[in-house]
Amino acid sequence: MARLFEPLTLGGLNLANRIVIAPMCQYSAEDGAMTDWHQIHLGQLAMAGAGALTIEATAVSPDGRITYGDVGLYDDRTQDAMLRVIDSVRRWSDVPLVVQLAHAGRKASCAKPWHGGAQIAPDADNGWQTVAPSAVPYAATDHAPIALDEAGLVRIRDAFADAAQRAARLGLDAIQIHAAHGYLLHEFLSPLSNHRDDAYGGSLANRMRFPLEVFDAVRDAFPTDRPVTVRVSGTDWIEGGWTADDTAQFAEVLERRGCAAIHVSSGGLDPRQQIPVGPGYQVPLARTVKDAVKMPVIAVGLITDPHQAEQILQEGHADAIAIARTALWDPRWPWHAAAALGASVKAPPQYLRSEPHEAGRILKEMER
Repeated sequence: MARLFEPLTLGGLNLANRIVIAPMCQYSAEDGAMTDWHQIHLGQLAMAGAGALTIEATAVSPDGRITYGDVGLYDDRTQDAMLRVIDSVRRWSDVPLVVQLAHAGRKASCAKPWHGGAQIAPDADNGWQTVAPSAVPYAATDHAPIALDEAGLVRIRDAFADAAQRAARLGLDAIQIHAAHGYLLHEFLSPLSNHRDDAYGGSLANRMRFPLEVFDAVRDAFPTDRPVTVRVSGTDWIEGGWTADDTAQFAEVLERRGCAAIHVSSGGLDPRQQIPVGPGYQVPLARTVKDAVKMPVIAVGLITDPHQAEQILQEGHADAIAIARTALWDPRWPWHAAAALGASVKAPPQYLRSEPHEAGRILKEMER
């Protein structure tokens, strides 16, 4: 069997294969609440045959949204909206559902990407005051964030825990904590954005402190038989920033605290970053982390070809691969990967007759 289609266990969650659909922001919520768009978007991806499907970055508080169109899970209204979408997806698909809990920090209060994506001033429509470890803006033209005080740290930590409890009530199978791409928890980790002189700044141990407190709060708030994972940026791609070795040390501490898997992306913290984009460009970062931990490591980033994905796993660089834009371009990518690698994958019974004769019998009926 192709390793890509071997099962994988994350904590107490069993995945049918090692393809994970990564979270992808849709910027289509209404005041934090999911809409019919999310039902369409997640519904089609739930038919893809992946081992798990991750719901996009979901803010734990209104000021933690990247844009005013971001999904939230911070009150009964946003919880009920997500429940409607989840119920619809689960009616037709048995794919495990993961939610990525997030706070955008200083990169919050932005316009939607198709409206330019620039930060919106606090006193403008659809804008609000951002917060961060230090009062350092992401870009020189941005409105400076407010440095979080002790009460602010408690508020955000509690918001993550509350969102985790809501995720449990929704019956979601796992949580991924977003500590990547320059958002709040990554801002604490990187010395480029964390200039604090208290217990949350300075040394690597201090800079890890708040992200670890958030992890502990989420782990305590979520059922013990369901996994909590973390997404990290493996490097800032800038001199003096967060590094792959830092990531490996962070991963080791997370593993000791009960983290079930780590998903290694990169960048997003500083506009000066120089990213050598190319096929599998982040895989070496995943390998650095994998060499340091026993928990499953998920690689992501321009993994578009089934044979490329299989090679990553065969060579031991990661335990699973994640696809994002690839899944938007080709929502049946796992089917096509199964055909290319001589494997099989689950599909809804309504679609079983769709496979071309030359593909062989790659589709098997999805349980519902």
